[in-house]
Amino acid sequence: MRYMLLIYANEAGMAAAPADAVTQMSSAYVSYTEALKKSGAWLAGDRLKPTQSATSVRVADGKTNVLDGPYADTKEQLGGFYMIEAEDVDAAIAWAARCPGASTGTVEVRPIWELTM
Repeated sequence: MRYMLLIYANEAGMAAAPADAVTQMSSAYVSYTEALKKSGAWLAGDRLKPTQSATSVRVADGKTNVLDGPYADTKEQLGGFYMIEAEDVDAAIAWAARCPGASTGTVEVRPIWELTM
């Protein structure tokens, strides 16, 4: 079954982190990604640019509204994701626990809703 691992982190905290901490975190992500790929669980994944670069789109009454950035008042922002193949939710949770982002933020595990058309 496919799962999304959604990585939430405090952007302000990450931006203020010392360079050596950023280097360590980047190295941890490289190792984690390689472990996912070696196991055959990795399907996709990437880092997202900060929320200031985001655009939100809403359509109401046939009119498209384009807004700069998300307007969520949260402490943590979506910073990246992995799509993995896992035997079950326990295996997906185990991968999430190994994700470097789990030690500094939150990793949400969400199953993919498979379309059957």
